[in-house]
Amino acid sequence: MSDRGDAKKGAEIQSLVRASALLREIARNRDGIGLAQLSRTLDLHTSTAFHLLKTLANLGYVRQDETTKLYRVGSQIFNLAATASDEVEIAKLAEPFIDELAMRTGETSHLALRSGEEIVVVARSYGNTAFHFAERTGTTRPPHATAIGKALLAAMPQKNLEALVSKLELRAITPRTITDPQKLLEEIEKVRRTEIAYDDGEFHPELRCVAVHVRNFTGRIVGALGMSTAIWRLSLNDLADKSIVLRQVAQDLSRALGYTGPHENAPPAALGGATANELTTQRR
Repeated sequence: MSDRGDAKKGAEIQSLVRASALLREIARNRDGIGLAQLSRTLDLHTSTAFHLLKTLANLGYVRQDETTKLYRVGSQIFNLAATASDEVEIAKLAEPFIDELAMRTGETSHLALRSGEEIVVVARSYGNTAFHFAERTGTTRPPHATAIGKALLAAMPQKNLEALVSKLELRAITPRTITDPQKLLEEIEKVRRTEIAYDDGEFHPELRCVAVHVRNFTGRIVGALGMSTAIWRLSLNDLADKSIVLRQVAQDLSRALGYTGPHENAPPAALGGATANELTTQRR
C-alpha cells in the first residue's frame, strides 16, 4: 500500500476512535452535553467535533435538542443494543457466565427467558457432581412451579401479572407445587422484595432450585439465572449460602448486557422473605 493509502487509512481509523469517544461521553451525560464541553473534555478541535457529530446525527447515533443544542444518544444506539440483546445473543453471551457459576458452585446452572406464558431455558451448564437433571436447551418450564419462573413473573407489572396468573393452569406437579392464585401472588411479592426466588421440590420432587434476575442496559429484567441441586445434596440453607455466588455471577452477566445501575444484596437466608426453616415448615 502506498504512503498516501496508509495515511488515508490512519485518518479513517482516527475518525472512528474520535467518534467512539464522542459517543461514550454523550452516553455518560444523560441530560445532554454541548459541543464546547465535548471539545474540551476530549481535547478535540471544535470543527472536528462538529463534523463528527453531524455525521453521527445523520446516522441516528446521536441527536441534538433543537432548543438547548445539547447532544444526547440517538435512537439507532438503542436499536443496535436491542438487536444485540435478543434471545440468541443473550444465550451466547451468557454461556461463559453459566459455566463459571456451575464451576464455582458444582451445581447445574441455567439461564431462562419468558416468552408469553412460558419460561424457556435457553442455556445450561452442568456442575461437577454426579447428579444431573438432564434436559435439552429450549425446554419450557411452568412459571408457577420453578424458581426461574417466579423470578421472571416478579418482573412483570402487577396488573399484567394478575391477568397472567388468572389464566395459568396452576397444576400440582408435585405435592409442594403452589396451586392457589393468591398464594402464588404472595410468593411473587416476596421475590420482588428480596430479589431472589426459590423452588423447594415444587417442579421435581428431588430438585431444589434458586434464581435471581438478570438486567439489560435499560435496567429491564430480561432473564433469570438459576441453579439446581438434588434435595438430598443441599439443604435450603446450604443453597442459600451458594446463592451468594449466584448473585455475583448474575451481576457480572447484567454488566455484560450493559446494566450499570445498583444491585440488590439481600441476605442469602432471606428465602423469598422467610428463613430456610420457616420456608420448609410452610411448604410441608
